Amino acid sequence: MSRLILAPMEGLADYVLRDVLTGLGGYDGCVSEFVRVTGSLLPARVYERDTPETLQGGYTNSGTPMVIQLLGSDPEWLARNATYAATLSPHGIDLNFGCPAKVVNRHGGGAMLLGQPELLNRIVAAVRAAVPAHIAVTAKMRLGISDTALALDCAAALAEGGAASLVVHARTRDDGYRPPAHWEWIARIAQAIDIPVIANGDVWTVADWERCRVVTGCDDVMIGRGAVSDPFLAQRIRGQMESTPSAAEWPLVLRQISLYLKKLHERISSCHEHGRVKLWLSYLKRTWPQAAELHAAIRRMQDSAEIGHLLQSVPGASPIPD
Repeated sequence: MSRLILAPMEGLADYVLRDVLTGLGGYDGCVSEFVRVTGSLLPARVYERDTPETLQGGYTNSGTPMVIQLLGSDPEWLARNATYAATLSPHGIDLNFGCPAKVVNRHGGGAMLLGQPELLNRIVAAVRAAVPAHIAVTAKMRLGISDTALALDCAAALAEGGAASLVVHARTRDDGYRPPAHWEWIARIAQAIDIPVIANGDVWTVADWERCRVVTGCDDVMIGRGAVSDPFLAQRIRGQMESTPSAAEWPLVLRQISLYLKKLHERISSCHEHGRVKLWLSYLKRTWPQAAELHAAIRRMQDSAEIGHLLQSVPGASPIPD
């Protein structure tokens, strides 16, 4: 059976949403939002804050294995931080060479490194040498910065540096998230290197997942925004739910939103709770029209308790157990 992995999504899929989504089932693993590495050794509190799964053996509450993702551009400091991160029981160390965010790229991190295949190689080799052999070192890349001219060179550099597997998001940095994802490039990369390649990009439905596997030739797929827009996508792919979303599922969606708000209240500052719920609803609107109505209803609300009461009053809502 092919593997299905929940993608790292900076600013969107924090550990609270990771917990909710993996709790629904269907995932073989998940990857944390990136932990940024500069010129220092990060303290334990950073991992406790961003990757609290490390406090329970590297698993989410549902038992889904979690991989820590590091982002940086200095081989030595990445290796030092990976050495420490490896002591926290993650199910792997992943290296980010795909983030398109301007704030990251300005400092030469993420997708900007795709212009320097030799540096990619040195980073992976340094981290691989620093991390115990039983912990996999993996990587995630895009197709390039503004074009695909170095895509195969970058993939080869990562493989030769010692990456155990490679996730390829089928767009360049400049593409951002604009459709389409160029799955045919993932196929080219998979044929060119001798490590497993995991396909990523524009998998919103079961049909997308099926077509992505055919076009790329990859068994394993990583899903990101599609999982946020349809929290049951992994279950649909596994055949555990109907393959197409329906209006009848809206009460189930409401329950997950309420659960998310409850978990947010337990784990983060109350001033951020309402913004996180609104952000998730903005993605759910792609799948359920009811989410658009709910988003409009809470758009001006700043109090999470008020949002919680509204969620419980929506027809079809069920109470969240303590």
